[in-house]
Amino acid sequence: MPAARRMILGLNVLGVGQRPAAWQSETLEPTAFIDRDHWVRVAREAERGLLDALFLADQPWLADPSGRPAGALEPTVLLAAVAAHTEQLGLVGTLSSTYNDPVELAARVLTLDHLSGGRAGWNVVTTASPQVGANFGITDDLDRDARYRRAHAVTDTVERLWLGAGTGAPVVVPELGVDAALTLPRSPQGRPAIVRAGGSAEGRRLAGERADAVFTAEMTLDGALEHYRVVKDHAAAVGRDPDAVKVLPGFALVIAATEREALERYDHWESLAPADYTRDRLSGILGVDVSALDPDAQLPPEIGELPDDPSAFESSLSFRSTTVRFARTHRLTVRQLLRAYGGYGHPIIIGTPEQVADTLSSWFLAGAADGFNLMPDVLPEGLTTLVDEVLPLLRARGLFRDAYEAPTLRGRWAA
Repeated sequence: MPAARRMILGLNVLGVGQRPAAWQSETLEPTAFIDRDHWVRVAREAERGLLDALFLADQPWLADPSGRPAGALEPTVLLAAVAAHTEQLGLVGTLSSTYNDPVELAARVLTLDHLSGGRAGWNVVTTASPQVGANFGITDDLDRDARYRRAHAVTDTVERLWLGAGTGAPVVVPELGVDAALTLPRSPQGRPAIVRAGGSAEGRRLAGERADAVFTAEMTLDGALEHYRVVKDHAAAVGRDPDAVKVLPGFALVIAATEREALERYDHWESLAPADYTRDRLSGILGVDVSALDPDAQLPPEIGELPDDPSAFESSLSFRSTTVRFARTHRLTVRQLLRAYGGYGHPIIIGTPEQVADTLSSWFLAGAADGFNLMPDVLPEGLTTLVDEVLPLLRARGLFRDAYEAPTLRGRWAA
């Protein structure tokens, strides 16, 4: 009989936690996000829970550290430190296809892959941010179409370099200025894992055609079901087994013994965050000044799931579309949307371990996901609650592993 289908579960590490004020936790030093021991402690806790991978979100610029400090440490250097203190946990780092040289990127990630024994992955992002462009001396950012053309070319080039590693055969891509070969031996897992984050139309196509997994943002079950189908269809259209690409929606988590205590915990962390944090995040995602909207009315009809000119829109199209769909589906006023927007484009579960397990189970069994990328409120304490109180419930339902099936990241995803 075929093995039972089980969830893939990753940990999306946002510095010291998903909540903007997590750095103020009494269990943490405020600068823990630049402390190697903090990252090792979190990674070991994730490995104790048998999670698939530590997923490191990143962008090559520094945001205001008063709200959810992250992105201060270069991903592959940080993950190399974590690799030295773990044995099974996958290590997925975010590196921009727009602002990285493909040969150097391929060599850097393959080095991490060898150092970790075949546990490395690259999360491909296209990076739409004037702040990032300024860090590279670029004042005119590439438009969305150009960024995705480059993403396809860079992803293809990096994969070819990995597959040809150690053979001496050069990879030649004139449009990227590439004529090179990697002298490192080939990866213990064939090649490092390729992950995509995002859900624009072009992003879904890239995920279906090239990725081993895609980190999605969908705030409604219907949206997640559609996203899942589209990515799998793209895989099938290019002759891939649709099961070769794993669809992993993100979920933010605030867990406590009772729902009331979870809501109080959520409100506690909200009260410590900068007063305008959620408003500014929502404004950026929608491309409008939310403070100018009537707080007791629904979103104006002119704010659609897609902007008038998607190619010039600087924020995430997937976050925008799922946010607008969520607000329309639940007929939320602006005030109510701000209150419910704690996942910042991802759904958030504020409740008991049983409620978390029930929600994850329902999405998984409905066919909306192959697993999830989870974001506890504060690290490592929220992760410990997940490992000790939620994962046993999923195991009891036969939905999550009792042991690692394979030593490499791609080996587990193929098992």
